[in-house]
Amino acid sequence: MLKYKTTDIDKIPQVKHGFFTRLGGVGAGLYDSLNCAWSAHDTPENTAENRARVARALDIKPENFVTVTQIHSANVVMVTAPWGAKDAPKADGLVTKTPGIAIGILTADCAPVLFSSKDGTVIGAAHAGWKGAVGGVLEATVAAMRDLGAKAEDIVAAVGPCIGPLSYEVDTAFEAPFLAQDAANERFFTKQNEDKYLFDLPGYVTHRLKLAGVNTVYDTHEDTLADEKSYFSYRRSCQQREADYGRQASVIAIS
Repeated sequence: MLKYKTTDIDKIPQVKHGFFTRLGGVGAGLYDSLNCAWSAHDTPENTAENRARVARALDIKPENFVTVTQIHSANVVMVTAPWGAKDAPKADGLVTKTPGIAIGILTADCAPVLFSSKDGTVIGAAHAGWKGAVGGVLEATVAAMRDLGAKAEDIVAAVGPCIGPLSYEVDTAFEAPFLAQDAANERFFTKQNEDKYLFDLPGYVTHRLKLAGVNTVYDTHEDTLADEKSYFSYRRSCQQREADYGRQASVIAIS
């Protein structure tokens, strides 16, 4: 059965959202079962059906569910009309004020972040892996929403399922860009031994959102690496030496 998580963004009139799990789709094997990424090597027919199921769960026409070709950048696109899979722009953030269009992010450990203005007239979505988060994708998404008329202080955000602070093991060199940005970012790292740290990705993402002026940030507190039944995970696929992996969808729309 199709399953997804919601947050208090659901209390905003006209806005629907969902952080979807890997459950309830038609994929098999590595893509069991709700893989929504065209870039995965599942069949196009399976991916199309899975994306249609996600769209219908939010009462959106399947052809109006759009995602981007994610490149771990700070690029944000404004969506006024849907596009096809082959026409998806290279970006890691989307914003729209057009009703009936669902904008989505696809992840398998990176943090999906969904945004809405409190009046439900402007929404956004961002793919915040560590590179995108350090590089400014969250701030760029907030700025793009402001360009559509939202005020930063009236924007709320939700951080979806991602690799958790007890699962994200990194080496010591990983700290460098974070500390170069702000020495206080050291608080997002917990030393394990001389060579390894644990990194708090959702904590860092929430911090960057607050710096961007987003005062209300929800968190699903779901760890994609730890919960194999519910979520795809890139790191898990590497640990298990798998050839590929699926991606779950996080989607928001104005009805």
